[in-house]
Amino acid sequence: MSARTVLIVDDERNMLLVMQMALEEVGYRVLTAERAEDALGLLRDPDLDVIVSDLKMPGMSGKDLVARCQRDRPDLPVIVATAYGSIRSAIDCIQAGASDYLTKPFEPEQLQIAVERAVHLRDLLQENRQLQAAVSGAYRRGRLVGDSQPMQRLREQIAQVAPYKTNVLITGESGTGKEAVARSIHEAGPRAEHPWVAINCAAIPRDLMESELFGYVKGAFTGATQNRLGRLEQANGGTLFLDEISDLELGLQAKLLRVLQEREFSPVGSDAIRRVDLRIIAASNRDLAEAVAAEAFRADLLYRLDVYHIRVPPLRNRVDDIPLLAEAFLAELRAEMDKPVTGFSDQALVALSGYHWPGNVRELRNAVERSLLSASGELIRSGDLPDRVHRQRPAPVGDDDEPTPLSSESLDELDAAGLDGWLADAERRMIRAALTQCGGVQAQAARLLGITERSLWHRLKKLDIRVDRSVRG
Repeated sequence: MSARTVLIVDDERNMLLVMQMALEEVGYRVLTAERAEDALGLLRDPDLDVIVSDLKMPGMSGKDLVARCQRDRPDLPVIVATAYGSIRSAIDCIQAGASDYLTKPFEPEQLQIAVERAVHLRDLLQENRQLQAAVSGAYRRGRLVGDSQPMQRLREQIAQVAPYKTNVLITGESGTGKEAVARSIHEAGPRAEHPWVAINCAAIPRDLMESELFGYVKGAFTGATQNRLGRLEQANGGTLFLDEISDLELGLQAKLLRVLQEREFSPVGSDAIRRVDLRIIAASNRDLAEAVAAEAFRADLLYRLDVYHIRVPPLRNRVDDIPLLAEAFLAELRAEMDKPVTGFSDQALVALSGYHWPGNVRELRNAVERSLLSASGELIRSGDLPDRVHRQRPAPVGDDDEPTPLSSESLDELDAAGLDGWLADAERRMIRAALTQCGGVQAQAARLLGITERSLWHRLKKLDIRVDRSVRG
């Protein structure tokens, strides 16, 4: 790596030379300026890593320079140097965006340490931006759609763990997108250019699972007419994703534990040791701690897998993302079906947002596909949606109307909360969906729901839903 570049700004020439010598002595490339105004042109240097600036100078002050850097080069750490009596001003600079300060007089070693810290800080910030960009790339490709708080937190976790070799355990209900999260971790990490291999432990018969994972040699069993690489070797250098890990039988769990501990294994029918370097990401829709208690899962394997734990939120906990997801699925599916449907009616989006989606994102995609098949115009309307989306919402029953049968999921909810609790929850979901669709504007939401604005206001109070252009409660 080429020498890191530091810009020193100080109107005292002797001090400037002392700092320059101290930094050049430990290998830094040093640029100098005796006035802050002269430093402005040097900010365009793409190799510049750190600025060290005096606080009090004729003309533009160090604090003004910090503000200018925040505007033009927010990626550059700025260290301000000040006399002991001006520490308050230095703290003001920190609050304005400076990364550190030094109190004059200081030893050369103190300057070197401060600059080294600032360089490290810049490297971390750049790495974080790259990771966020990689995660955002996966987001744009449709894997992690949503701007809700739970989804923002999920992307933060991915960016946090992606750069390391750490094993990751992903849990969540079926259909929440655990494999999409795992794939995003792989693509945002240093192994992105290496293999991604996924295996569903629940989809492969148990008597075939060992050879699927570890491979086998010719003659290992009847029908083994040639050597075959297992998923472990296929993923060497990259990432192995083990979906539904709780379905792995105990004997294979012990062999997988050896891989995690020693990074080695033997193919079926062979005593030869094969070494692998790979990251393992596991996923489960079951509580593995309960599986351990039931002696269906090894505790030592759980400890090895659960180094970093990500829980993927169910769709009902991120209602605000439903319109975005529905639009994303529509864009994908209409291209496949070649249907000229451009979007959803407001009523359809309210209905989608009011449904509780026990099958999560996977069920929503299926519902959009079903609705697209039924749609006859440019928009998917409420009547095009699957019946189950409507059955959850309570409707008034007249003398001549037959009551709509409740779904089994709704009956379970009735048992748990009672009719009043169930109705309040359904009403809360519908109101929140309408407010989200209308950007928090209550007059528009009331019209969409077919009630007066005053009636909506009373319901917001009753259900403790707070509205400040973002909907909570």
